[in-house]
Amino acid sequence: MNSFFASVEQEMNPSLRGKPVAVVPLLADTTCCIAVSYEGKAFGVKTGTLVSEAKRLCPRMIFVEGDHANYIRYHNQIVEAVESCLPVHAVCSIDEMACRLTGSQRQLPVAQALVKKIKETLRQKAGSSLKCSIGIAPNRYLAKVAADMQKPDGFTVLRQEDLPQALYGLQLRDFPGIGQRTEAKLHHKNIYTVEKLCSLSAADLHRAWESVTGDEMWHLLRGEELPEKVVEQKSIGHSHVLPPEFRTPAGALVVLKKLVSKTALRLRKEEFWAQRMNIFVRFRGQEAWKAGTGFKETQDTIFLQNALSELWKGLPQGQIYAVGVSLSNLVADTRHVPTLFDDLKREELTRTIDRVNEKFGKNILHLGATQDAEDLAPLRIAFTRIPDESET
Repeated sequence: MNSFFASVEQEMNPSLRGKPVAVVPLLADTTCCIAVSYEGKAFGVKTGTLVSEAKRLCPRMIFVEGDHANYIRYHNQIVEAVESCLPVHAVCSIDEMACRLTGSQRQLPVAQALVKKIKETLRQKAGSSLKCSIGIAPNRYLAKVAADMQKPDGFTVLRQEDLPQALYGLQLRDFPGIGQRTEAKLHHKNIYTVEKLCSLSAADLHRAWESVTGDEMWHLLRGEELPEKVVEQKSIGHSHVLPPEFRTPAGALVVLKKLVSKTALRLRKEEFWAQRMNIFVRFRGQEAWKAGTGFKETQDTIFLQNALSELWKGLPQGQIYAVGVSLSNLVADTRHVPTLFDDLKREELTRTIDRVNEKFGKNILHLGATQDAEDLAPLRIAFTRIPDESET
């Protein structure tokens, strides 16, 4: 999807259509744009641009505080629309999915007709403001590269017989997995162009990446399909940029307690137990502070809140900007071993609160420690996880 969050805002509010729009986490000059419409991108405003800089580049920019519940709702409509045309093989993120062509669908005229059908169905079922770019290639990695080659509303085909020459016009950073640090590493090995990258052997790329990622890249650039990796979940967490009025130790702690409650709820819903908690605090003008502690397997919100209070005693002085929490060393529910010291009454209390909130509405029952943060730390969509609609 093209400029997805901004396009959703334009679809919901027709008065925003055709105008420069930036979606922000909160209305403050110190935060950054998390999505920008193409009208705004024309002025040089990008994802990650500070609001103050965006105002300088585009004085007519309209800033909208993002409501991630709407983006999830539209995401589900889009998946349903694509599914009506072609089975969705994988949902990669909130604004990206992959489909596998089989049989006669691999014939170019048939594939082109499917692309046309998908775009028309999206307009009808999701909205005319929601544009997408589609790429077709011998493997999923190059299909993503192809989709990025023409934006907005583009369509690109990379055929096996055209590889790797069809890639030579791209920049190294156009390839997923090649970020700033990897690009610098490749430059250090005298690799500055895609043509040079593609001319090297698998062993050369292994040395360039200093890992098997280089070998994998050699195969992917030639259109080969690699086995999909099964990624084991390692942590569950939430973070939040604080509104100005909460950028004090007391205010930050209230928000962090809310984040701990949200993370503990996810832990139970996803049927994990945690053995470690880490918290972090970002300051303006100084290094972030991190602290952590280990414990026996737990899902208990009150226990985690108490652990947070102990860690918070070590907070250094500084101008607080953002906070976050992560629960790790996860154990699946099926592998959890109860102990003689488990507080079964409190476990039942916690699950009862979950059931009441699920039935009557989020936060109908909550801990008193999070009372002042009830409307803070709203739902956020991560790159690797799309929240369930029940979380909105």
